[in-house]
Amino acid sequence: MINFNYETEFSLKDEKVISNWILDTISEEGYKLEEINYVFCNDEYLHKLNVEFLNHDTLTDIISFDYSVGKLIQGDIFISVERVEDNAKDFSVPFKEELHRVIIHGILHYCGYKDKSDSEAKLMREKENHYLEQLV
Repeated sequence: MINFNYETEFSLKDEKVISNWILDTISEEGYKLEEINYVFCNDEYLHKLNVEFLNHDTLTDIISFDYSVGKLIQGDIFISVERVEDNAKDFSVPFKEELHRVIIHGILHYCGYKDKSDSEAKLMREKENHYLEQLV
C-alpha cells in the first residue's frame, strides 16, 4: 500500500499514476511492497525532523525512514515541497520532474542504492533517470 499524506497546501494531481509507477519500480528492482507513507510538507516541518531524528541542523528535500526487511519494502518518506521547488529552479528543471526524481530517490534507497560516494551517486542518478523515463 502506498499512502500520500499532506502537511502543506500541496497535493499530487495523479496519485494513482504515481503509485503504479512506484510499484513498477519496486517490482523491477526485485522487491515487494509492504507499505510506503509519503508525507509532503514544508521546510520547517522537515527541518524539525532532521534535527530531532538525524541531528542535522540543515534544510533538505527528503528524509526517509526505512523499515524494510529483506526484499519487503516498508517506510516513511518525508518530502519538503519548498525544497523541491527551490532545487527545480537551481537545476533549471520543471518542478514536476524534480518532484518525481525525489519521490523515486527514496524508493531507490529502500532498494539498496546509496549516494555517499561519487560512484554510488552516479549509479543512483542513472537509476533515477531510468525510472523517470518510465513515467509517462
